[in-house]
Amino acid sequence: MPDSSKRSASARPIPPASGIGLRAEHYDAMLARRPPVGFLEVHSENHFGAGGRPRAVLDALAGDYPVSLHGVGLSLGSTDPLNMAHLESLRALVNRYSPRLVSEHLSWSSVDGRYFHDLLPLPYTEEAVRHVAERIERVQDYLGRRILIENLSSYVEYSHSTMPEWEFLAAVAAHSGCGILLDVNNVYVSSCNHAFDAAYYVQGIPSQFVGEMHLAGHTARNTPDGMILIDTHDRPVSAPVWQLFELSARRFADAPALIEWDTALPALEVLLEEAARADRAREDRHALAA
Repeated sequence: MPDSSKRSASARPIPPASGIGLRAEHYDAMLARRPPVGFLEVHSENHFGAGGRPRAVLDALAGDYPVSLHGVGLSLGSTDPLNMAHLESLRALVNRYSPRLVSEHLSWSSVDGRYFHDLLPLPYTEEAVRHVAERIERVQDYLGRRILIENLSSYVEYSHSTMPEWEFLAAVAAHSGCGILLDVNNVYVSSCNHAFDAAYYVQGIPSQFVGEMHLAGHTARNTPDGMILIDTHDRPVSAPVWQLFELSARRFADAPALIEWDTALPALEVLLEEAARADRAREDRHALAA
């Protein structure tokens, strides 16, 4: 088991409330209105620069909202060496904002130093567990804190995988000491693409690992091999994903939830209403449980 004695989880956890992603299109509205919302999540790489408006806006809002940093560029599953310049930029950002949560995707995106514009899945094997867990431990040691890893939406599978995705995700968390960012939309998308039971996936994740959840919209596309779902983050959360979130909110009651919407962005009010719906779904589920 990893030695986590020198790592912190965060200054204090984000309460089990719903947040939104902070996007440039909403900077003016957020600064002017400061609407009530559980927390703000930003893509880490968008704030690596020493100045500019993204930094200025985050500086202005970080005192009013809990902040979560969410990365896309570490390529944790790659066999390339860890990108130390990237890690140093991330550490500087962590030190500047003391975010409540820091997360990254459980994926790979580079070969021989060349990066793809994709988050690619891993084979689900014991060898891959050990490989990724060792890299996550090094990242956590470098940052001095625990991170969360996010499950992907996927469109292909490896024929030599030896375990289902949820077992792989849990094994990586257990071996590295990291937490899990459970993307509920990605679970649903992958379950449709690969014909597994999304509820069984959620039930298969140990509750103590999950530190955050994501909700987003997806798109159905027809291909020569049949229909697939694509994680597009460009529309409201679908009804089946809301249903799966109700199960997830009951199982991971202390985990905050984020509304992800990255393209075809609507007015800020639409995101705030999606976050409020997630809060209501959590409250309704708790009321039924009581």
